[in-house]
Amino acid sequence: MNRLLRVGLDTLLTSVTPILGWFLLGMLVDKNLINIFTLIYPMQFVISAIQSVFGTGANVSAIKDENKSAVFSGILCGTTIGFIILGSVILNINGYIQFMNMEVTIYRTFAVYAVAQMFLQLLLNLSLYKLYYENKNKIANQYSLTFNLINFSSLILMSVITKDQTVIASVSFIITAIFTFWMICHIVEKEKFKINIWNCIKYDSSYLFAEISMFLIYLFGFRNSFNFGEKYILATSFATLITDTQWDVSGAIKTIAQIDIAKKEFSYKEHIKNSRKLVGLLILSSLVMGIVLYPIYQVDLVVTFIIVSVELITMYLYPSYLTRLTYIQLEYSAIKATVHKQIANILRIVSSFLATPFCTSIGLGLSAIYQLISTYYIVKKNGLNMEMKNRQEEKELIDD
Repeated sequence: MNRLLRVGLDTLLTSVTPILGWFLLGMLVDKNLINIFTLIYPMQFVISAIQSVFGTGANVSAIKDENKSAVFSGILCGTTIGFIILGSVILNINGYIQFMNMEVTIYRTFAVYAVAQMFLQLLLNLSLYKLYYENKNKIANQYSLTFNLINFSSLILMSVITKDQTVIASVSFIITAIFTFWMICHIVEKEKFKINIWNCIKYDSSYLFAEISMFLIYLFGFRNSFNFGEKYILATSFATLITDTQWDVSGAIKTIAQIDIAKKEFSYKEHIKNSRKLVGLLILSSLVMGIVLYPIYQVDLVVTFIIVSVELITMYLYPSYLTRLTYIQLEYSAIKATVHKQIANILRIVSSFLATPFCTSIGLGLSAIYQLISTYYIVKKNGLNMEMKNRQEEKELIDD
């Protein structure tokens, strides 16, 4: 549970800091800036896809393939690809804003800043993954806390000093970028360039394609939902605001499972017990946030209740199918894990085009049900024993 909380803390800081930043910018500079969070929401899945291959995949490859250079090579590749993709979005930011049915003149400056900031977050996360797999969680916490404090404080301080959006965004980005590159120089050891891209994809393929699918789901799903009017835009933004950080933190469940499975130290019973404790805390925090923020947003209760209920029920079920899928991915069949995960994603993509403001919620519910059934079936049919820790201890006793 302690490791889950440490990894979750880093994700919490990276996730909640931008939310607080946009919230305060809306109060200090322009009330419309709170909508930046929703505007760029789909883009977070782009950097998650890059992290999947060059963060998770590269670190698992370093262990399973005994290729220490994979970590350095992964960070180098991830940085390059992230720069190209996010740089392209910045160059075409006007088109992106118009596609999301928002006003270019209002959001352009901070939309550029937000996407550029995502690049720095990508560099942070790639570096943190290296520390996680080296069991240096405390050091990872320190770097994550410092990064987010610098990012948040510089943004808000500049907003107090001046209302010029270009100056605020530029100074905050430069200060955070200086720290980020300093951090990388201290964490990343230079190695020869050697990486098996195929294995990096294979070790986390189900999640790689899931992140790509999530980009499409929210890009078109939010655009579809927003066509139904302000009531649904506000309810969707509110629901996302009080559950997004919790979903991000729950990703620690997968990270810890992958580390333990790769090292043959995994216990399903122990992991699922700790994961449910974590998710219980996350659900409670979502409810508290909802109660605290409702007087500010005054959202439609019925619409919001439906969206938030689906989110929280699915979050409660998440540890079960996520843990089983992670084990299937690494120890049984990466192909089967990827295929079944993609079927779940296709259900969500198709649902995103339904003529209803609840299209993304419907897709989330259908996806969760399918994954619960499919992962349970694969484990039971093939008699998979996910108590690796017990098997390893029994082997050591026999050897003695």
